[in-house]
Amino acid sequence: MKFQLGDTPYKFMSENSNECDAETAFVLTEQNRKYKEDAVSNGAHSIVELKDIASYFGIDKIKIIGITGTNGKTTTASALYSFLLDLGYKVALQGTRGFFMNDETVEGKSLTTPSALTTYRHIYQATAQECDFFIMEVSSHAIVQKRIEGLNFELKVLTNITQDHLDYHNTLEEYRAVKNSFFKDEGKKLINKDEPNADFNFRNAFTYGIENAATFKSMAYSLTGGISGVVAHFQKVEHFTSPMHGFFNLYNLMCAIAAATILTGKDVKEVCDVVENFGGVSGRMQEVSKNIIVDFAHTPDGMQEAMTALREKEIRLVFGAGGDRDKSKRPLMGKVASNLAKKIYLTTDNPRNEDPQAIIDDILEGILESRNVEVYLSRREAIAKAIEEREEEEIVLILGKGDEEHQIIYDKKFPFDDREVVKEILGIS
Repeated sequence: MKFQLGDTPYKFMSENSNECDAETAFVLTEQNRKYKEDAVSNGAHSIVELKDIASYFGIDKIKIIGITGTNGKTTTASALYSFLLDLGYKVALQGTRGFFMNDETVEGKSLTTPSALTTYRHIYQATAQECDFFIMEVSSHAIVQKRIEGLNFELKVLTNITQDHLDYHNTLEEYRAVKNSFFKDEGKKLINKDEPNADFNFRNAFTYGIENAATFKSMAYSLTGGISGVVAHFQKVEHFTSPMHGFFNLYNLMCAIAAATILTGKDVKEVCDVVENFGGVSGRMQEVSKNIIVDFAHTPDGMQEAMTALREKEIRLVFGAGGDRDKSKRPLMGKVASNLAKKIYLTTDNPRNEDPQAIIDDILEGILESRNVEVYLSRREAIAKAIEEREEEEIVLILGKGDEEHQIIYDKKFPFDDREVVKEILGIS
């Protein structure tokens, strides 16, 4: 996509060499350098480095917060966005769910971290709306591919580091190193003190935790009927409540409370007072109908967190695994499922270019007790069967896709939303 900014020597700029012409400059990034000659051949006005045009976008006029981690990025970013808005600030949020400014949706769902120039454009839009803060999710891919090049972060945040994306990073050690590389500078950072894989520069580091001593420490909590907690910040001890559920969401809330306090300099009590206004993220532990819950969990750790949050109930679990992605996590997902679910309805997720049955076979390798497993290549049939067989007070937990509205088969997207499928099966609106 090419777009226009004022006060530049060219009319347009683009990362796409095919869009370049006499009025359009080609912006070089880590991903597109190999297309530089194509841009020249297409008559590009000029070739510019991303760092050389940063001043046009006002990236130094706004406080940028980058949140990374295997799980919890979206919920933590959304919670922080909500808290800051409720505290009276103007805020923008860029992430998996889209681009938002001041409680309005600007763009729909995208990559966790879009291209560098898209992020710069979003920052430009945010500064034009006089936003105080720009919150963004930062993926491991974006770190490696330098899609955050040139950004000066006011605060960098780590939620956790477990297993994901080994199709891209090859080994867990490499994946951990990439995540931790985000925290090697001397800028302000907020780290999960309970994450054993965290490795960071201690200078200007703040921490939050539940098990270990931290700058922001959970002193007590209850997970009954929502979340109720007590956070200690030095000599200050304050209480907060939330309608959200699950131990993992306690971490997400603690992180967002800490970040909001650090960023605003407000008393932690003021931040705790607005926590209850945030009800969670669509597709994250979302109860579609009584005892039927949809969640995005698609890693072994994410699945365990979601299921442990419901440990007082018996669970009928519907899940699969994405194709063309980390295969090593599939049997681990199966093992978690077999340990925690009463019955498993194994099915497709987004198979992409892989054979759905081959993906299911990989998951089955980790399932210890096969008599409590049924396989359905149709995700709709799997959901319908789980709902049909559920008994009173049992939970139907549907994992993997969350608020996704499509299923990806080969390179095509077909309409499929777990939440809407549940409603259709139940005949509710």
